[in-house]
Amino acid sequence: MIAIGNALISEDIFEKKFVCDLAACKGACCVEGESGAPLEEEELELLHEVIDEVRPYLRPESLEILESGELFEIDSDGDFVTPIFNGKDECVYATFDEDGTAKCGIEKAYLDGKTKWRKPISCHLYPIRLKQLKDFIAVNYHHWPICKPACECGDKLDVRVYKFLREPLIRKFGEEWYKTLEEAFEAWEKG
Repeated sequence: MIAIGNALISEDIFEKKFVCDLAACKGACCVEGESGAPLEEEELELLHEVIDEVRPYLRPESLEILESGELFEIDSDGDFVTPIFNGKDECVYATFDEDGTAKCGIEKAYLDGKTKWRKPISCHLYPIRLKQLKDFIAVNYHHWPICKPACECGDKLDVRVYKFLREPLIRKFGEEWYKTLEEAFEAWEKG
């Protein structure tokens, strides 16, 4: 483990290689799993702020679920998560391209300039998962078999997890933190 600021980082993010391969996985991380995507507490307010701009991007069945309840849920661990369809694992914010690829409706609104919030940080950071503990944030690589194509693509292109996730890591922790992470990688690589 490597400590940078209040983050305790798994060496897996240096060791593992990863590049999303949407053509192969079709956005499976948006539609599989035991619960919705984790949300940070401050993101709950952001959901309320952007929902009107996001609605036009969502499927009718998503809108029905959102109209009948909250914009988020609390999972069995007591964490805030995006809602999923009853009996399915699909995130209500997932949309589908013509070829069946799942993409984030929140992110589509952002990319079209409708909002200033890209999407939940847990989605942007995947396959990194964050866990807030008492005195620090654990930064861990999450291995999930549905991401096998991304691991293969990362191997082929020789891109490590922390490099692939540069933008969301900076979004979460800041530019200086990321520079320190790069320096930590160089030291780690030298052994």
